[in-house]
Amino acid sequence: MSGPTAAILPDGRLHLQHGPIDIVISADGARDAVEDAFEAAAGRFASVLNELVEELPRLRRPMDENTRVTGLVAARMVRAVKPHAADSFITPMAAVAGAVADEILDTMTAAAPLTRCFVNNGGDIAVHLSGGQRAHARIARGDNTDLGRVTLVAGDGIGGIATSGREGRSLSLGIADSVTVLAGDAAEADAAATLLANAVDLPNHPAVTRAPAHTLDPDSDLGDKLVTVACGTLSDFDKEHAVASGIRVARRMLDARLIRGAAIFLQGHARTIGGGHRVFKESPDG
Repeated sequence: MSGPTAAILPDGRLHLQHGPIDIVISADGARDAVEDAFEAAAGRFASVLNELVEELPRLRRPMDENTRVTGLVAARMVRAVKPHAADSFITPMAAVAGAVADEILDTMTAAAPLTRCFVNNGGDIAVHLSGGQRAHARIARGDNTDLGRVTLVAGDGIGGIATSGREGRSLSLGIADSVTVLAGDAAEADAAATLLANAVDLPNHPAVTRAPAHTLDPDSDLGDKLVTVACGTLSDFDKEHAVASGIRVARRMLDARLIRGAAIFLQGHARTIGGGHRVFKESPDG
């Protein structure tokens, strides 16, 4: 595996890549500030993957009260999944992409004053908006089909957007095409999206094909748990039932202030839930 790389794209964004980590960063502010922030991001990124690799055995184990880590990104992962550990199977790896995005974003904003910044780690995005700034985020399925937009405004308390599901990069226990979550930071959004995608499910349904996670990815933190390999065409009733299962879990997360909003998509059926006029609102059938 080659070492970390950093390059300015033709449109002025910064591209960081090392092994499986592929990040694209956009930043707004004074020219010198953006340059300083990009330099800081590249410098911090240089060691991120190696830090994670050193702790992978611990990070791939189910989260419990004995989980101990030393790295900064690993600590972000643990903090993000800890509130969910009592009720769900989850490992710190559920928050890895978001935690890396958060670490890079915080490094940049500490290095220079930026008006807006977005650190996109494969679809899990850490967001910074200074006073008065707003942004429009596009929600898309794994095949890039447009599923809608959400407006973020400085002061809304949303610092992260993450998407998970059967069509994403990671294995899923559920059948959702995609679940997009808004939360306080990207690691929190990442962990919640993983669990909500798992919750959208139809156990033992004949249209759903599953296989042990380790047979698809020997290094998966899911081990021998059955993950979804394929999902055939479902009836409207089945789709509504599966998505409603995810909405119930999302509502509990909202009540616990673990997320700010969520959107769930399954074969053309969609539900949204959230708290605030600028973000998701629960759909009428909620």
